[in-house]
Amino acid sequence: MEFKADALLLRAVDYGENDRIATLLTAERGKIGAALKGVRKAGAKLRFAAQPFCFAEYVLASRGGRNTVTSASLHDAFYALCEDVGRFYAAAVVTDVCDKIALEGMQAGALLVSAVSALEGLCADDPLALVKFLLAALGYAGYPVDTGACPVCGKLPAGRLRFSFADGAFFCDGCFPEATPASESTYHALRAARGMGEGTADGIVRALRLLGAYFSRQVGAELPTLDEYLKIAKSAE
Repeated sequence: MEFKADALLLRAVDYGENDRIATLLTAERGKIGAALKGVRKAGAKLRFAAQPFCFAEYVLASRGGRNTVTSASLHDAFYALCEDVGRFYAAAVVTDVCDKIALEGMQAGALLVSAVSALEGLCADDPLALVKFLLAALGYAGYPVDTGACPVCGKLPAGRLRFSFADGAFFCDGCFPEATPASESTYHALRAARGMGEGTADGIVRALRLLGAYFSRQVGAELPTLDEYLKIAKSAE
Protein backbone atom coordinates (compact mmCIF):
# COMPACT_ATOMS: atom_id res chain seq x y z
CA MET A 1 0.00 0.00 0.00
CA GLU A 2 1.23 3.50 -0.84
CA PHE A 3 0.15 6.71 0.88
CA LYS A 4 1.06 10.39 0.98
CA ALA A 5 1.48 12.52 4.07
CA ASP A 6 2.61 16.05 4.80
CA ALA A 7 5.16 15.42 7.52
CA LEU A 8 7.84 17.06 9.63
CA LEU A 9 11.00 15.08 10.25
CA LEU A 10 11.49 14.82 14.00
CA ARG A 11 14.69 12.76 14.05
CA ALA A 12 16.67 10.34 11.93
CA VAL A 13 19.32 7.75 12.71
CA ASP A 14 21.82 6.06 10.43
CA TYR A 15 21.06 2.50 9.43
CA GLY A 16 23.35 0.19 7.52
CA GLU A 17 25.84 1.76 5.13
CA ASN A 18 23.69 4.28 3.31
CA ASP A 19 20.19 4.35 4.83
CA ARG A 20 18.49 6.35 7.56
CA ILE A 21 15.46 5.57 9.70
CA ALA A 22 13.31 8.65 10.21
CA THR A 23 10.60 9.52 12.67
CA LEU A 24 7.95 11.69 11.02
CA LEU A 25 5.08 13.71 12.45
CA THR A 26 1.98 13.55 10.26
CA ALA A 27 -1.44 15.14 10.69
CA GLU A 28 -3.62 12.06 10.24
CA ARG A 29 -1.33 9.21 11.33
CA GLY A 30 0.51 10.88 14.17
CA LYS A 31 4.11 9.79 14.62
CA ILE A 32 5.39 7.16 12.20
CA GLY A 33 8.71 5.56 11.37
CA ALA A 34 10.01 5.27 7.83
CA ALA A 35 13.15 4.09 6.05
CA LEU A 36 14.95 6.37 3.62
CA LYS A 37 17.15 4.13 1.53
CA GLY A 38 20.43 5.30 0.05
CA VAL A 39 20.08 8.86 1.33
CA ARG A 40 23.59 8.95 2.81
CA LYS A 41 25.15 8.53 -0.61
CA ALA A 42 26.58 11.64 -2.23
CA GLY A 43 24.04 13.08 -4.65
CA ALA A 44 21.17 10.93 -3.35
CA LYS A 45 17.84 12.19 -4.73
CA LEU A 46 16.09 12.05 -1.34
CA ARG A 47 19.00 13.31 0.75
CA PHE A 48 17.04 16.48 1.64
CA ALA A 49 14.17 14.40 3.04
CA ALA A 50 16.41 12.99 5.76
CA GLN A 51 17.77 16.35 6.95
CA PRO A 52 16.83 18.01 10.27
CA PHE A 53 13.53 19.93 10.29
CA CYS A 54 12.53 18.89 6.77
CA PHE A 55 8.85 19.59 6.12
CA ALA A 56 7.66 17.84 2.98
CA GLU A 57 5.00 15.76 1.34
CA TYR A 58 6.34 12.24 1.77
CA VAL A 59 5.18 9.34 -0.38
CA LEU A 60 5.54 6.09 1.54
CA ALA A 61 5.14 2.43 0.67
CA SER A 62 3.84 0.34 3.56
CA ARG A 63 4.51 -3.39 3.62
CA GLY A 64 4.37 -5.72 6.57
CA GLY A 65 3.96 -2.84 8.99
CA ARG A 66 7.11 -1.11 7.73
CA ASN A 67 7.18 2.19 5.84
CA THR A 68 9.67 3.20 3.17
CA VAL A 69 9.86 6.68 1.65
CA THR A 70 9.71 6.36 -2.13
CA SER A 71 9.62 10.07 -2.99
CA ALA A 72 9.17 13.47 -1.38
CA SER A 73 8.22 16.99 -2.39
CA LEU A 74 9.78 19.70 -0.22
CA HIS A 75 7.57 22.31 1.45
CA ASP A 76 10.27 23.99 3.55
CA ALA A 77 13.77 22.98 4.65
CA PHE A 78 14.10 25.84 7.18
CA TYR A 79 17.74 26.31 6.18
CA ALA A 80 18.13 29.35 8.45
CA LEU A 81 17.80 27.07 11.48
CA CYS A 82 21.08 25.35 10.64
CA GLU A 83 22.97 28.62 10.18
CA ASP A 84 22.84 29.64 13.84
CA VAL A 85 23.44 27.41 16.85
CA GLY A 86 20.82 29.16 18.96
CA ARG A 87 18.10 28.76 16.36
CA PHE A 88 19.18 25.17 15.75
CA TYR A 89 18.74 24.16 19.38
CA ALA A 90 15.49 26.09 19.69
CA ALA A 91 14.18 24.14 16.68
CA ALA A 92 15.47 20.93 18.24
CA VAL A 93 13.26 21.67 21.25
CA VAL A 94 10.26 21.79 18.91
CA THR A 95 10.98 18.39 17.34
CA ASP A 96 11.95 16.92 20.72
CA VAL A 97 8.62 17.96 22.25
CA CYS A 98 6.68 16.56 19.29
CA ASP A 99 8.58 13.29 19.53
CA LYS A 100 7.72 12.96 23.21
CA ILE A 101 4.00 13.75 23.08
CA ALA A 102 2.87 12.45 19.66
CA LEU A 103 1.70 8.86 19.36
CA GLU A 104 1.32 6.54 16.41
CA GLY A 105 -2.18 6.59 14.91
CA MET A 106 -3.33 9.76 16.67
CA GLN A 107 -4.73 12.88 15.03
CA ALA A 108 -1.88 15.37 15.22
CA GLY A 109 -2.87 18.12 12.81
CA ALA A 110 -2.91 20.84 15.46
CA LEU A 111 0.49 19.80 16.79
CA LEU A 112 1.98 19.68 13.28
CA VAL A 113 0.66 23.15 12.46
CA SER A 114 2.04 24.54 15.74
CA ALA A 115 5.43 22.94 15.13
CA VAL A 116 5.75 24.26 11.57
CA SER A 117 4.60 27.73 12.70
CA ALA A 118 7.23 27.66 15.45
CA LEU A 119 10.00 26.79 12.99
CA GLU A 120 8.84 29.62 10.72
CA GLY A 121 8.88 31.97 13.70
CA LEU A 122 12.39 30.89 14.68
CA CYS A 123 13.61 31.51 11.14
CA ALA A 124 12.14 35.01 11.43
CA ASP A 125 13.81 35.55 14.83
CA ASP A 126 10.51 35.83 16.71
CA PRO A 127 11.71 35.90 20.35
CA LEU A 128 8.44 34.38 21.53
CA ALA A 129 8.24 31.56 18.96
CA LEU A 130 9.42 28.84 21.33
CA VAL A 131 7.24 30.04 24.20
CA LYS A 132 4.21 30.06 21.91
CA PHE A 133 4.96 26.54 20.76
CA LEU A 134 5.46 25.11 24.24
CA LEU A 135 2.18 26.63 25.41
CA ALA A 136 0.38 25.13 22.40
CA ALA A 137 2.05 21.73 22.78
CA LEU A 138 1.23 21.52 26.48
CA GLY A 139 -2.39 22.33 25.72
CA TYR A 140 -2.40 19.68 22.99
CA ALA A 141 -1.02 17.14 25.47
CA GLY A 142 -3.79 17.96 27.94
CA TYR A 143 -1.76 20.17 30.27
CA PRO A 144 -2.74 23.77 29.44
CA VAL A 145 -1.14 26.71 31.21
CA ASP A 146 -3.58 29.34 32.48
CA THR A 147 -2.20 32.84 32.02
CA GLY A 148 -5.36 34.60 33.10
CA ALA A 149 -6.55 35.91 36.43
CA CYS A 150 -5.78 34.34 39.78
CA PRO A 151 -8.24 31.44 40.23
CA VAL A 152 -8.85 32.46 43.87
CA CYS A 153 -9.40 36.24 43.87
CA GLY A 154 -10.06 36.82 40.17
CA LYS A 155 -7.44 39.55 39.86
CA LEU A 156 -4.41 39.57 37.57
CA PRO A 157 -1.46 38.49 39.73
CA ALA A 158 1.18 41.19 40.28
CA GLY A 159 4.35 41.58 42.30
CA ARG A 160 5.18 38.29 43.97
CA LEU A 161 3.44 35.45 42.15
CA ARG A 162 2.98 31.73 42.65
CA PHE A 163 2.66 28.96 40.06
CA SER A 164 0.84 25.74 40.82
CA PHE A 165 2.20 22.77 38.88
CA ALA A 166 -0.90 20.83 39.84
CA ASP A 167 -3.27 23.45 38.43
CA GLY A 168 -1.09 24.88 35.66
CA ALA A 169 -2.05 28.35 36.82
CA PHE A 170 -0.62 31.51 38.38
CA PHE A 171 -1.85 32.76 41.75
CA CYS A 172 -1.34 35.86 43.83
CA ASP A 173 1.25 35.28 46.55
CA GLY A 174 -1.30 35.60 49.31
CA CYS A 175 -3.94 33.45 47.60
CA PHE A 176 -1.81 30.31 47.35
CA PRO A 177 1.43 30.77 49.35
CA GLU A 178 2.18 27.03 49.21
CA ALA A 179 2.66 27.06 45.42
CA THR A 180 6.02 27.55 43.70
CA PRO A 181 7.35 31.14 43.60
CA ALA A 182 7.28 32.68 40.11
CA SER A 183 8.46 36.03 38.79
CA GLU A 184 6.18 38.67 37.35
CA SER A 185 8.38 38.76 34.24
CA THR A 186 7.68 35.05 33.65
CA TYR A 187 3.95 35.66 33.82
CA HIS A 188 4.11 38.65 31.47
CA ALA A 189 6.23 36.73 28.93
CA LEU A 190 3.67 33.93 28.83
CA ARG A 191 0.85 36.43 28.41
CA ALA A 192 2.82 38.17 25.65
CA ALA A 193 3.07 34.84 23.82
CA ARG A 194 -0.73 34.87 23.75
CA GLY A 195 -0.91 38.42 22.45
CA MET A 196 -1.49 40.12 25.79
CA GLY A 197 1.16 42.74 26.53
CA GLU A 198 4.91 42.47 26.09
CA GLY A 199 7.63 40.26 27.50
CA THR A 200 11.25 41.03 28.32
CA ALA A 201 14.25 38.94 27.25
CA ASP A 202 14.79 37.86 30.85
CA GLY A 203 11.10 37.02 31.22
CA ILE A 204 11.18 34.85 28.09
CA VAL A 205 14.10 32.82 29.44
CA ARG A 206 12.35 32.43 32.79
CA ALA A 207 9.14 31.41 31.03
CA LEU A 208 10.99 28.74 29.06
CA ARG A 209 12.51 27.35 32.26
CA LEU A 210 9.10 27.17 33.90
CA LEU A 211 7.48 25.56 30.86
CA GLY A 212 10.30 23.03 30.66
CA ALA A 213 9.84 22.09 34.31
CA TYR A 214 6.07 21.88 33.88
CA PHE A 215 6.47 19.69 30.78
CA SER A 216 8.85 17.35 32.56
CA ARG A 217 6.57 16.99 35.56
CA GLN A 218 3.35 16.48 33.62
CA VAL A 219 4.59 14.48 30.63
CA GLY A 220 7.23 12.58 32.59
CA ALA A 221 10.01 13.28 30.07
CA GLU A 222 13.02 15.57 30.24
CA LEU A 223 13.89 18.08 27.52
CA PRO A 224 17.70 18.08 27.24
CA THR A 225 17.45 20.16 24.08
CA LEU A 226 15.80 22.95 26.07
CA ASP A 227 18.57 22.81 28.67
CA GLU A 228 21.15 23.22 25.90
CA TYR A 229 19.22 26.07 24.31
CA LEU A 230 19.01 27.92 27.63
CA LYS A 231 22.77 27.53 28.14
CA ILE A 232 23.34 29.07 24.71
CA ALA A 233 20.89 31.88 25.44
CA LYS A 234 22.64 32.63 28.73
CA SER A 235 26.10 32.69 27.13
CA ALA A 236 24.83 35.12 24.50
CA GLU A 237 23.70 37.68 27.07
